[in-house]
Amino acid sequence: MLKVGIIGVGTVGTSVVNILKDNAEIITARAGKEIFVKSGVVQNLDKDRGVDIKLSKDPMDIINDPEIDIVVELMGGIEGPFDVVKAALAKGKAVVTANKALLAYHRYELQELAGDLPFEYEAAVAGGIPIINALRDGLTANHIESIQGIMNGTCNYMMTKMMNEGVDYQPILDEAQALGYAEADPSFDVGGFDAAHKLLILASIAYGIDAKPEDILIEGIDNITQEDIAFAKEFGYVIKLLTIAKKSGNEVELRTHAALVPQDKMIAKVDGVMNAVSVIGDKVGETLFYGPGAGGDATASAVVANIIDIARRGKGSPMLGFHTPLEKGLTLKSKDEIVSKYYLRMGVEDKPGVLSSVTKMFADHDISIETVLQRPIDNGSANLLFATHEAVEKNIQSIMKELSQASFVNTVPSMIRIEA
Repeated sequence: MLKVGIIGVGTVGTSVVNILKDNAEIITARAGKEIFVKSGVVQNLDKDRGVDIKLSKDPMDIINDPEIDIVVELMGGIEGPFDVVKAALAKGKAVVTANKALLAYHRYELQELAGDLPFEYEAAVAGGIPIINALRDGLTANHIESIQGIMNGTCNYMMTKMMNEGVDYQPILDEAQALGYAEADPSFDVGGFDAAHKLLILASIAYGIDAKPEDILIEGIDNITQEDIAFAKEFGYVIKLLTIAKKSGNEVELRTHAALVPQDKMIAKVDGVMNAVSVIGDKVGETLFYGPGAGGDATASAVVANIIDIARRGKGSPMLGFHTPLEKGLTLKSKDEIVSKYYLRMGVEDKPGVLSSVTKMFADHDISIETVLQRPIDNGSANLLFATHEAVEKNIQSIMKELSQASFVNTVPSMIRIEA
């Protein structure tokens, strides 16, 4: 029998306990041994968790228990969980975590600390979608050319509603909060940080890139308007919050941001709170992994799958899936050097000469315009909407700064990247 301790018996932790109890027979058959949750840790002992296990408030009660074989960390946060997981590994215990923020900052240190101890984290990325094992095991024969993901259900729900129902950003954010999809402080989701943490984990498995959130381009969806959506629809795009990893030569670019995606791409059809990850390998081509990215049962399903894997294998393997560097010489591409197509929107004075002044500014910054639309609005103003050919990020940022200071520009320019 394997005995499990759960640090953080909240929504997901409760689901883990219940799945192991409700599906005990089939889990035992698949694991080859019984799996039993012995104890858990919570912050508030007075709250009813609906589980029949011993509870305490001190994580060390689990870590110091010699009968506990596997520690499941579901605390949330970064440094506190890091200390707890380090202590568990030091005691020789296997670890399962769903903590994407912990791994975004400490995955390489944890891999070194774990050594041959099992350390699993499928639930940290895209909830119930088995993308970690797919990248680490199923696609291990491939050079990974690119990864594109919709990995935040809150943003995908909001963008689907904005695209399909014409709802503005703030009302749909209010609705997402009322439904429990968005937190009271939604910035971690709508600002792109949640999805970026997941991207960093996948990029480590695919490329061996050791980057922190501060090193990569991270933007959210909070500046998207119905004008942007109308442009997207007119030219055959949808708008999604995308996580993107691309390898070009010896460089890997990592970025999370809103993007215009062609309607006919598989990932463009992923709506609502669902998640999806598209992976292109040099041998397999494109594979798409689709499913629920959050929720107690979906996330707990991935946690339990990791526990079963540990029961089957006993010994661990490298946490990130490689013993030696994957590809020597790979480096992280500078955010300023990313190349993309771009969509820009700005409100300007509706008078002769403004459009020619703006197009000259584009030319001065070595940016070629593919499409331009002018939409009159009230009070002698107009919206100018541009789509560019491929351009360099630093040039786009430079023109955005110059446009924001131009006397004929009435509103702060907005930009969305285009992913063909």
